[in-house]
Amino acid sequence: MITRTKHVLYRTAMLTVVTAVCAGCMPGTSRGPPSGSHSARHAAVITVGAFDFPESVLLAHIYGDALKAEGFPVRVLPGLGSRELVDPALMSGLIQLVPEYAGSALQFNSLGRQSATSDVMATSKALTELMADQGVVAGLPAAAQNTNAIVVRAATAARYGLRSIADLAQVAPQLAFGGPPECPGRAYCLPGLKQAYGLRFKAFIPLDAGGPLTLQALTDGIVDVALLFSTNPSIPARHLVVLADDRRLQPAENITPLVSRTVVMHYGPGLVAALNAVSARLGPAALRALDARVEIHGQDPRQVADSWLRAQGLSSRERVDR
Repeated sequence: MITRTKHVLYRTAMLTVVTAVCAGCMPGTSRGPPSGSHSARHAAVITVGAFDFPESVLLAHIYGDALKAEGFPVRVLPGLGSRELVDPALMSGLIQLVPEYAGSALQFNSLGRQSATSDVMATSKALTELMADQGVVAGLPAAAQNTNAIVVRAATAARYGLRSIADLAQVAPQLAFGGPPECPGRAYCLPGLKQAYGLRFKAFIPLDAGGPLTLQALTDGIVDVALLFSTNPSIPARHLVVLADDRRLQPAENITPLVSRTVVMHYGPGLVAALNAVSARLGPAALRALDARVEIHGQDPRQVADSWLRAQGLSSRERVDR
């Protein structure tokens, strides 16, 4: 796990980078007229940040477009980077909204002092309290969640008799593990696999955050074990095997919109209500189907988000150009 000092230094460095990326994202910070007036709805753009993988970009458009349908001015910044970059940008006010994953957000933003569990309500409560202390409002968690999945090829599972992550203990020294570059410093990635399961792999190959590089490296045999996301539609499509997390390393990762308290105060409770309306309708099956449209069929995440919002009655017919 990253130490507190290293973590803070890294977040400071990343904050410098995202400042350059987001320069000019926000107009003036004046509170403006009371919530609900025409001028207030155009006083400050709500910038929605996304991590650097397709599902996060899709979610940013879903939550962002739901706000646009209610008349809020919104800008989506897709693919900003990892959590080390995006969450500090939220807390510093460079962006105002991030659709997050509850357990990982709790562990990261508490600097490792709080570890999430598989208990959805307990994790959500802890995240809400933590973020409130940092000037961020946590919206309603969706039923949909996306956890880290430890995945192998079917042939690898058959060769070594792998059904659970614990089964890797004897063979891990012979195998290469692939995952996101930040994996060696993440509590629910390599450090957690070592602590909970005693896993020590032959090599770690940094790839991407559960995306096409990791998938291709796994299917081509460049790595033997990989971290993918549980909602990745390519897992069943390519007959990959998800190893059971029998020691419950991975926490509840329900999709949870995190929004700046300053923005909530500016626009009023209707903003959070609009976000919660999305969460209330976003279930596991829906998210998997939406991911498949983007990741397998190559559809534009903005169009996928729009069609889903229309089906849920959460999108206006008059779109505002981005």
